[in-house]
This record gives sequence, structure tokens and C-alpha cells, in this order.
Amino acid sequence: MIEGKKIFWMFKKDILSLWRHKPRLISLLMFPIIMITLFGYGMGGSIENVPIVVVEQSEGNFTDMTLMAIKDMPIFQVKNITTNVNTAKEMVNTGQVKAAIILPPNYEDMSTNQSKMVVLYLDSSDQMAAQIVVPATQGLFAKLSSVLGAEKLANLQVQSSSKSMEGFSPSSSNMNNPTGMANQSDGSSGSNVDNTGSSEDGAINELSSSSGLEGLSSSVTEVASSINLQVNKIYGDIAYIDFLVPAVLAMTVMMSCMMGMGQSIAGERETGELARLFMTPTSVATVVGGKIISKLVIEIGRAMILLVAAILLFGITIRGDIFLAIAILVLGALCFVGFGMMISATAATQEDYTQMVMPLTMPMMFVSGVFYPIETMPWIFQKIAYLLPLTYLNDAMRGVMLKGFGIGDIWLDIVVLLAFLIVFFAAGVVRFDRDV
Repeated sequence: MIEGKKIFWMFKKDILSLWRHKPRLISLLMFPIIMITLFGYGMGGSIENVPIVVVEQSEGNFTDMTLMAIKDMPIFQVKNITTNVNTAKEMVNTGQVKAAIILPPNYEDMSTNQSKMVVLYLDSSDQMAAQIVVPATQGLFAKLSSVLGAEKLANLQVQSSSKSMEGFSPSSSNMNNPTGMANQSDGSSGSNVDNTGSSEDGAINELSSSSGLEGLSSSVTEVASSINLQVNKIYGDIAYIDFLVPAVLAMTVMMSCMMGMGQSIAGERETGELARLFMTPTSVATVVGGKIISKLVIEIGRAMILLVAAILLFGITIRGDIFLAIAILVLGALCFVGFGMMISATAATQEDYTQMVMPLTMPMMFVSGVFYPIETMPWIFQKIAYLLPLTYLNDAMRGVMLKGFGIGDIWLDIVVLLAFLIVFFAAGVVRFDRDV
């Protein structure tokens, strides 16, 4: 038989227990709000403000119109306008911008029907951004090509009309031939008029057949392709799985390390194992060091299994040094082990630890660009992303695996991860509560 009064007591007990554990209560209330915000704004947005550089090698009204059209597109954020092609390519190669739009030297030349070749120099390692940038750029220059083609076609029609008028001009020999005038007065002008008419018709037919129709046809064809766009993908065609795997490796290390530290420290504190361990003459540094080494070995082994599976199942290729990629994973694992230790240092139970860490790990997974580029998110989320260690681990892993970067190209990511590591471990050791 169910006793209603005692059921109320049990309910009251659980509510009071939750109220006494403030970190768990705050996490329970904030976590749904954070997740719905991320799904609503972070993953539901469109790619905007992709950083690009524009190379202008000529000056004039059409170049100015093109620059204004590029700046007016919400998808692009023009970081720089330069006249040096090599400077623009270097900005793409070093990751300062995603693409370079290179206008040719003859971009302002309207005197010929020669098509103008615009080059899109694209960082294709960001596969989702590349999928948006390429068609947007193609659509932009298709419209500009139509504008330029209409202007050329109007000029072509004016030139054609001028040539036609020249074909109808009177012959200088007839104007200065008095014999012809005499023949007209003698009544023999009929035959002369017929001859003149036939000669004019022949001139018109000749103009239409040779220089008219054929010239107009070829000119219209050239006008139709006034601007051509050439797309140069510096890392080739990259599939979504290639874009995804480096970040999934980083995310797996992050989740495993942080969740594992909850069981390793907070869980053992709850069961009393940590108290029994501290009854022995063992220092905090020894305990923490042993936990770190064991967790590091386990998580690196798990990451290696995932990497081998990705290579065998999906044909993933690593363009850079595989040992550098492994070293970065080790650094990332150390960083997140320290993060987990810092949080678990004062967590009374494993449930408390889980509730405290979930509002940190789940948003980090979505905001740090694992599944979608950071450019898809509102600007406030983009700023938050660069405060999270997973962002830098993702960037370093993609740099090595997709772009073939060396340590000199990703030194900033490494320095930031080392800084996070030092802060996390220092805070974890200071906050570690031996009195369990």
C-alpha cells in the first residue's frame, strides 16, 4: 500500500538535498537554457562574415562597382584590399582569411571582347564555408558579367549601325561623273539607277553575310562570357568527413578526459577510496600525478583507435606529420585532464561533478567548431569560442591533418593550450581538498 504522506517526505528530502548542493542546482537550471540557445542560434544560423581579401590590379568605375558589390554581400567580410597577389595568397595560406578574390589586370579594359579571368583562391580545408563561398562568388560575377556584357553589346550595336551607314554613302565616282549626269538627261538614267541599286544591295548583302552576321555572332558569344571565374582550392576537394574527423578526435579526448576525472576523483571521494588512500603517507602531488598518467594513457589509446578506424573505414589521409598530430592530442588530453581535476577537486559526489561539468563540455562541443564553422554562429558565440581550449585543439588538429602544417604554423594554438594546462593544473592542486 502506497503511503501518501511518506511519499511527500521522500519528495521533500530530494528537494532539500538538491537545494543544499548549489552547484548541482544551478547546473540543473542553466543547462537546458544554454543548450536551447546554442541549438537555436549557434547551429541554426547561416554562414556570414567569412573573412576574405580582394586583389585589385586596375582602377576604374567597374572595379569600384565590383568592390562595392562584394562588400554589400553579408557572406563576406573584406579584411583587406591589396594590389599584391602574393600578399593575398599568403593571407589565405596562413589562415588569416578564408579566400582571396583576385581581379585581373585587364578588368577595366572595355576596348576588346576578350573575357576577363577572375580567380577565387580558396582555403578548402573549411569544407562547409567553401560550399557557401564558391556558389556565392559564382553568382556575384555572373551578375557582373551580365552588366558588363550589356554594356559591350550596346557598344557593339552602335558600331554595327555606323558600319551600315558607311555602306549607304554615295560613291565618289558618281558624284564627280558629268557623263553620268548627261546620260540621265538623255533618258538613259534608268539603267544607271538599276545598276546603282544593284551595287548597293550587293554591298549590304556582303556586309551582312561576311562582317555583319558572322562578326555579330562571334561578338555576342564573347560578350556572353565577359567574366570567367576560376576556383583554385589550395587543399583540393575535401569531404565533410575529412573536415569532421580531426575535431571529433579532439572532442573525444575532451569528453573522455573530463568525464573520466569525475569517476577517478569525485567518484572515489564519494565511495571513500580516496580517503583510504590519503590515510597512507601519500602526497597530493603523487595522487594527482598517478591519476593524470593513467587517464592520459587510456584516452590517447582511445584516440588512436578512433584515428585508425577513420583511416581504414573512410580513407582519411593525414597531410602533415602523424607524430605531430599525436603530440597535439597528448597536449590536449593533458589540458582537459587538468580541467577535469580542477572541477572535481571540490566536488563532493560524482553526480555533483557531472552536473557541474555538463554545462561546460556540451556548449564547448558546439561552440568550438566541431560540427559547424564558427562563422555560422552569432558574433557573441564567436568571441566565446576563442575563450575555450577545444577551439585551439580543433584548429591545430585540422591544420596538421588537412593542411599539412608544421609546428611553426600552429605555434599559437600550442602556446594557448599550454597556458590553459598550467592554469588548470595550478587551480586544481590549490583547490584540491585532501580532507575527504
